[in-house]
Amino acid sequence: MLRFLLVRIASALPVLFVLSVVTFAIIQAPPGDYSDYIRSQAINQGGASFEEADAQAQAYKIANGLDKPLPLQYVNWITGIVTRGDFGHSLFYNKPVSEVVGERLPRTLALALVCHILASVIGITFGILAATRQYTWVDTLLSGISFLGMTVPRFLMALIIVYIMVFHFNVSDIGSFQSARYGGAPWSWDKFVDLLKHVWPVIAIATFGGLAYNMRVMRGNLLDTLNAQYVETARAKGLSERKVILRHAVPNALHPLVMYQGVVLPYMLTGEIETAIIFALPTVGPAIVGSMAVGDVYVTATFMLVLSATLIVGNIIADLLLAALDPRVRQMGGATA
Repeated sequence: MLRFLLVRIASALPVLFVLSVVTFAIIQAPPGDYSDYIRSQAINQGGASFEEADAQAQAYKIANGLDKPLPLQYVNWITGIVTRGDFGHSLFYNKPVSEVVGERLPRTLALALVCHILASVIGITFGILAATRQYTWVDTLLSGISFLGMTVPRFLMALIIVYIMVFHFNVSDIGSFQSARYGGAPWSWDKFVDLLKHVWPVIAIATFGGLAYNMRVMRGNLLDTLNAQYVETARAKGLSERKVILRHAVPNALHPLVMYQGVVLPYMLTGEIETAIIFALPTVGPAIVGSMAVGDVYVTATFMLVLSATLIVGNIIADLLLAALDPRVRQMGGATA
C-alpha cells in the first residue's frame, strides 16, 4: 500500500505540471490584463485623459512584467514557486499571492469540510432510510427533499435567506465572519457562537445541496445491493435485518460515494461561490471571480493550481478510503506492492 501511495504521488506531479501550463494559458487567453483595469480606473475615477491613462497602464505593465511573452511569464511564475515558494505578487491586492491564499484558503477549507461532513452523514442516513422503506411516506418525503436540493439554485436560496434576515429580523452585520466587537478579540465560546451566527446560512445551503446527491446515490445503490445473493445468504443464516443492512449491504453500497470523494474536494472549495458572493464572505470563490474580472492573473492561476492539487489529493484519498472499506482492494494493493 505504501508503494501504491508513493507511485500515485509521483505520477501526480507531471499531471499537476500539465494542469498548471493549461490553466495559465487559458487564463491569459482572453484579451487584456491588469493594465487595462489600471487604464479604466485612471479614466473613470482619476479623471485622466486616455493618453495619460494609457501611459500609466503601459508603465505598470512594463514594471510588473506583463509585457513579456506568455511562455516567459509562466516560466518566471512556476520557477518562483518551485525554487522559492513564491506564487507571485497580487496586482489587485498589492501583496504576495501567498498571503491572499493564506487568508482565504484555511477558512474556506474549514467551512467546506463542515458542509461536506454534514452532507455526507445526513445524505447517507437519508438514503439508508429511504431504501429500507421503499415506496412508503418516508421514502416519498426524503425523495422530495433530495429533489429540492438538486433543483433549487443555491444563489436563490441565499437571496431568500438574506431577504428574511435583513427585512424580517433586522440583521445588519452580513458580509463577514464575525461581528465588529469580536474582530480583534481572542477566541472564546462567545466568539465561536458569533461565528456560527454568520456562517450558518452558507453551511445550511451547501449541506442541503450536497446531501441530495449523497441520498440519491445511496438509495439507488442500497436497493440494488439488498437484492444481491450474498445479502440473501446473510438473511438465510439467521442474521437480523439490521445486521444484514449495516454489516453487509451498506459497506458495499458506499463504494460509489467513496470514489466521489476524489472529485468533491475542488467542488467543496468552489461550490460556495454563489452563496459566498451573495453574503460577501471573504472566501476562495469570490477571490477567483474577482481576480478574473480585473486580470489579476497570479491570484487566479494560484487558486486554479490549488484546485488542481486538491483534485489529485482527493483521488488519492478516495483510493485509500476504498482500500480501507473493501478487503478486495487491499488484497489487490498488496499484490501490486
